[in-house]
Amino acid sequence: MMEDADIGKLSTSLLRIFSFLDIVTLCRCAQISKAWNILALDGSNWQRIDLFNFQTDVEGRVVENISKRCGGFLRKLSLRGCIGVGDSSLKTFAQNCRNIEHLNLNGCTKITDSTCYSLSRFCAKLKHLDLTSCVSITNSSLKGISEGCRNLEYLNLSWCDQITKDGIEALVRGCRGLKALLLRGCTQLEDEALKHIQNYCHELVSLNLQSCPRITDEGVVQICRGCPRLQALCLSGCSNLTDTSLTALALNCPRLQILEAARCSHLTDAGFTLLARNCHDLEKMDLEECVLITDSTLIQLSIHCPNLQALSLSHCELITDDGILHLSNSTCGHERLQVLELDNCLLITDVALEHLEHCRGLERLELYDCQQVTRAGIKRMRAQLPHVKVHAYFAPVTPPTAVGGSGHRLCRCCVIL
Repeated sequence: MMEDADIGKLSTSLLRIFSFLDIVTLCRCAQISKAWNILALDGSNWQRIDLFNFQTDVEGRVVENISKRCGGFLRKLSLRGCIGVGDSSLKTFAQNCRNIEHLNLNGCTKITDSTCYSLSRFCAKLKHLDLTSCVSITNSSLKGISEGCRNLEYLNLSWCDQITKDGIEALVRGCRGLKALLLRGCTQLEDEALKHIQNYCHELVSLNLQSCPRITDEGVVQICRGCPRLQALCLSGCSNLTDTSLTALALNCPRLQILEAARCSHLTDAGFTLLARNCHDLEKMDLEECVLITDSTLIQLSIHCPNLQALSLSHCELITDDGILHLSNSTCGHERLQVLELDNCLLITDVALEHLEHCRGLERLELYDCQQVTRAGIKRMRAQLPHVKVHAYFAPVTPPTAVGGSGHRLCRCCVIL
């Protein structure tokens, strides 16, 4: 018969084991016996919970029960995609889980400003908050967050399109330690919003302004001057930008590692030349539909950016095999380049693929609608780089009709049984 001390040791050991288990396994363990139920459902085992895989089944009462079970132990909760969760259950959650630091509400479309008021009132330790696609969120939420969640470092407001410059001003006045701010699809934001960020968020490392069409060079210049620690900037879809923005980045943000500028069709070689010469830590660049750039940009990146790992040049129709030659023969080409996207680069031929054989670390190559690239060229390259994934499309060829017109036209990609 086991002594109480032995039982205590066993309980301690089980608790330690349970702390490494996922939600499903913990729930199964809880069904084995009454003792295991108590241990498996101990709040200390539920410090990090991700309910994404159960999103269709999660309703408000589930969140309330979890909050009561976990209480102050819970540090991280993801309710991404849990569309059945609303303000009432999150109020209960906020009251019970006051040590929460990381909360993901991405796609919880039922929540409103009321949830943010609850978080502001009870969750002062919150550092990471994701409100992506919570479309009912307004400036009032940001005012509340700024008053009660001053330790916030990461905030995602993507596609919360009711947010304006007034909300951003209220937010940054209180949350001056923000390091990452994601504002994709916040279509009402103008340059003045960026001026407020410049004034208060000097620790900012990552900023996403994708599809904020009202942003101009003036706003980007302000951000660059006020946020010199910036490492990641997304400007994709900000179609008003010119080389003035690239110049500001080059002169003020030497730590820049990621730049996404897809569909910024006014940017030119001159801007990217200055950027490459000043931002040597660049690792990822998305230049899709920067239709004015030529091989000159690739030459400058090849010379000055040895850490480049991923580069998208899709729809950059002025890029030629010569640009790929310089890229392939550079330090980044030999040692770092992993992803290269050349979709719809109409001047690229099989010669470019021969150059890319020098890129031993290349993992993925996009060649959709590169009309001068052939199957044979891809086959030769893959013989040298067997691990690389090449995505290309070749329209099926239809054979000519047989003489006399009696034959049927058959697509060569079809198999006749």
